Amino acid sequence: MTKKPLKAALYARVSTGSQSTENQLRELREAAERLGWVVSAEFVDHGISGAKGRKDRPQLDAMLKGVSRKEFDVVASWSVDRLGRSLVDLVTMLQELHATNVDLYLHKQGINTTTPAGKAMFQMMGVFAEFEREMIRDRVNAGLAVVKATGKNKHGEQVTLGRPKVSTKVEKQIMELRAEGFGILKIAKAVGCGVSVVQRMVA
Repeated sequence: MTKKPLKAALYARVSTGSQSTENQLRELREAAERLGWVVSAEFVDHGISGAKGRKDRPQLDAMLKGVSRKEFDVVASWSVDRLGRSLVDLVTMLQELHATNVDLYLHKQGINTTTPAGKAMFQMMGVFAEFEREMIRDRVNAGLAVVKATGKNKHGEQVTLGRPKVSTKVEKQIMELRAEGFGILKIAKAVGCGVSVVQRMVA
């Protein structure tokens, strides 16, 4: 029995409108032909930074919706940085793909999860993504510890943690308006501060 060729979705992205995705797509089409895949759709986001999430990348979103409907067997992209901002982003996307039994091919990195070696690589990426998460968490906690201890960030700038404080003058206005029977929303609007600030003051 002849095995059905895999249906591939190609994804390309460039950060500026003056750049072209044609080179990315050409190499992906050639790879698909070499691997015996049928290109069933191409998705291209023009002039969109890799720092943007899925909701700001319409073609990426459309492709992933197609993945959820199982319209493709494999998603192919020229490079990992075309898809996400970090290893964590990539692994999150891989998990979404694998939940629907869709594989991933990254041309520049030579990753192909349709193969046993590619699947092993995916598992290793999960380990490294967890490591990246821990490193980010440690850096954030270390930064907070410095601010708590010194009152300054790593650039030597004065930083105040917690909720912003209001001036004594504003505090007095809040209490006076409250004593006159004004509601919290009206007080906040009158003195130009947040509702939560007023709530905290009158509590």
